[in-house]
Amino acid sequence: MYNLKFTPRADRDLTTLGERAPRHDVARLSEAIESLLNNPRPHGVRKVRGKREAYRVRVGNYRVIYEVDDGEHEVLISRVLRRNEGTYRA
Repeated sequence: MYNLKFTPRADRDLTTLGERAPRHDVARLSEAIESLLNNPRPHGVRKVRGKREAYRVRVGNYRVIYEVDDGEHEVLISRVLRRNEGTYRA
């Protein structure tokens, strides 16, 4: 089982989504993030280009971008964004 951590940016992303996104989208995002505790590389996960241990998982129109540290058994959520052209930029 992995530990789950959030960057300050991911915390802000989730707070903003909680205020603006429909409740069912927020619930699906929460379930997807919690499922990373047991399986940090679920079916449909993709590596993010240019970063060694960064992954993205699609949850409807949203993307959860995270890094996995297998040595420390940690999943670091770095961003939670609505999918658009700027999602994967810096």
